[in-house]
Amino acid sequence: MSDKGGVTKAAGDDRVPIENALERMRMAHGNMAKGAQRIADYILAQPDEIVGLSITELADAVGVSEGSVVNFCRGIGLSGFQHLKLSLARETVQSVQFIHEDVARDDDMDTICRKVFHSGIQALRDSLSVLDPQALTRAVGAIQTAKRVEIYGIGSSAPIAEDTHYRMLRIGLDARVVTDSHIQAISASRCDPEVAVLTISHSGATHETVAATRLAKEAGARTIVVTNFARSPIQAYADIVLFTMARETRFRTEAMTSRIAQLCVVDALIAALALGDYDRSTETLRQTFEVLSIKRF
Repeated sequence: MSDKGGVTKAAGDDRVPIENALERMRMAHGNMAKGAQRIADYILAQPDEIVGLSITELADAVGVSEGSVVNFCRGIGLSGFQHLKLSLARETVQSVQFIHEDVARDDDMDTICRKVFHSGIQALRDSLSVLDPQALTRAVGAIQTAKRVEIYGIGSSAPIAEDTHYRMLRIGLDARVVTDSHIQAISASRCDPEVAVLTISHSGATHETVAATRLAKEAGARTIVVTNFARSPIQAYADIVLFTMARETRFRTEAMTSRIAQLCVVDALIAALALGDYDRSTETLRQTFEVLSIKRF
């Protein structure tokens, strides 16, 4: 499966982090090509910052292609950029921060609750500051004029995709959700200009969702992406981007607070869609409420 720029996914992307990524770079530095040396120099100068970058941001900062970054990672025995980030995090980040960025190992229950809730609140504030109302308006228009909506999500974004599907059905939209990567590829390849595709991807760099979004765009669909605020490969295939901002992405491949921000962005999108077709939406909500009432005692 290909990523932006023809980068092919390595077979071992799910390998465990290694503990000596920085030393590997230092030892191999003298035998590297000039482009690879520039990548190594940049990483060695600020390893703690690399774990917070996307592959696109690192490539831009060094002045190389995303493929060059992947080849560099493979040259020091890693499967790709994500494997590098996880390995650097092991060397530069305290272990407890993989549980949650703000907690400490000896925190009591009250402190844990306050820190986790504060992180969620901050993620919502930050996401509101980067969410573009004009982009949201364009997303509403793309969905309203589409005959069908396809919703894609993998990993921790999959439950958000499922929830989005449920909420769209409740307001009368013809929506489908796909959380299996193979079915995503099939679904995306069968899109057309009358389909709107909504992809939810915190990192914007997951091979499966990048590929599905690319296939959908190439098939003529209008593509909408909900992703964290940073340059990432998926944005090259997005007609409309709705940003979240969860800083916890520095230490986790699937940030906990990103789900809260994603849900809130989706809620705003659904509310705008419902208000945009008020009569039909309220009638459908009434009907579906009556249908669901038989499920309750």
